[in-house]
Amino acid sequence: MLKDVFVPQEDIKAQFEAAQRVKEITGGGKKAYIATFGCQQNEADSERLMGLCRLMGYEKTYILEEAELIIFNTCAIREHAELKVFSKAGGLRKLKEKNRRIVTAVCGCMAEQSHRREKFLTSYPYIDFIFGTDRLHMLPQMVENALKGKKLKVYISGLSHDKFGVIAEGLPVVRESNYKAWVSVMYGCNNFCTYCVVPYVRGRERSRRSADVLAEVEALVKAGYKDITLLGQNVNSYKGEYSFPELLRRAASFEGDYWIRFMTSHPKDASKELIDVMAENPKIAPHFHLPMQSGDNRILELMNRRYTVEQYMEKAAYIKEKIPHVALSSDIICGYPTETEEEFENTVKAVDKVGFDMLFTFVYSPRIGTPAAEMEQVEHKIKTERFARLSALENLRAEELNSRFAGQTVKVLSDGLQDGIYKGRTGQNKIISFTLPQGFDEEKAAAGKFLQVKVTKAAAYTLEGEATE
Repeated sequence: MLKDVFVPQEDIKAQFEAAQRVKEITGGGKKAYIATFGCQQNEADSERLMGLCRLMGYEKTYILEEAELIIFNTCAIREHAELKVFSKAGGLRKLKEKNRRIVTAVCGCMAEQSHRREKFLTSYPYIDFIFGTDRLHMLPQMVENALKGKKLKVYISGLSHDKFGVIAEGLPVVRESNYKAWVSVMYGCNNFCTYCVVPYVRGRERSRRSADVLAEVEALVKAGYKDITLLGQNVNSYKGEYSFPELLRRAASFEGDYWIRFMTSHPKDASKELIDVMAENPKIAPHFHLPMQSGDNRILELMNRRYTVEQYMEKAAYIKEKIPHVALSSDIICGYPTETEEEFENTVKAVDKVGFDMLFTFVYSPRIGTPAAEMEQVEHKIKTERFARLSALENLRAEELNSRFAGQTVKVLSDGLQDGIYKGRTGQNKIISFTLPQGFDEEKAAAGKFLQVKVTKAAAYTLEGEATE
């Protein structure tokens, strides 16, 4: 168990003071650009980084060339994400040559990997500093050092993965949306799935105080937020004053019209209590993301997932029994090391039997430092062929499952008018495009508004409909 994971408030205060010094150095009125790669946790982290940027006098920009502070918040889950970061980072050279005052930084999961960090240091010397996943709250001090001409520095804890990781409360947040919000309830992971780098780059599990989580949710509800997602690498491992099911119940108890979501659940820890809480409360969105990863028991054991296909099936069945209108989604890895054709077929059969509304399918990507990277690898051509087969099956199953919405009237959270078309999402997290009948008040369909939509057409991953009064 990690100790002293909460950053002392005097340290947070010191960062606020550093932010004021940065504003004095720059004169304020500058702009910051944050490129976020990867998962929802990275997106939540970037919103806090932008909060600190604003504290330093930098306003948000979506135009890279306008910025005098540029941060790449990186992901290490798959090689494609890492290569994308390197490609984008290469473009910073010309910007720095034009304007030496620009401050550039790299943070996130790639920063915690020594081999990736070394590449940034040797191949991208125009990056001013690199910082780890538990040093986000120190951004003002790092920017101040860079502005004062200190040479490139790496801000990494240097501790082993079972000892690093902190929680910084009280940081300002600049949210991407004024009606959808991420709320982190915990950080890190203790599961050590053999394919995953998360425990190594984000540290061991540590949970926020229940009171802090609930206060943040309540403030968001009072501010008019309609779709709030509780985040954790494995939310079921949450260990605050309350269990996660109880935290979820309380998060859905505030007065107001809103949805609470959560992700991600690990099948080994997804309890009947959690499912029952969802079934009882209409404010908890009826979408359950439960990553299966494989439908073969030998592969699951090799992955260190600590459940069997049969146990997964039992939980999936209970979810669908208790919440009949639920959308069940999952993750599957194709071509895991040593996976045989028969074992992959077991996965295909399992996926077909469960019936997922959405399936996020991935070709296995070796991650340096994980046990799976040292195992016998499946040929890339075979991996991609399996990916294609599973995707084709899911397209058919998704269309079949979506057909149940045809003719129904569903509650939709509007994302507003986009390219001449109104779009939104249902409680099941399904994308829906919809029209407005003649005379319908357009303000009722504005982004962030709930409305009723009658579904007129259902495809594999989208619905179409018409708003109703």
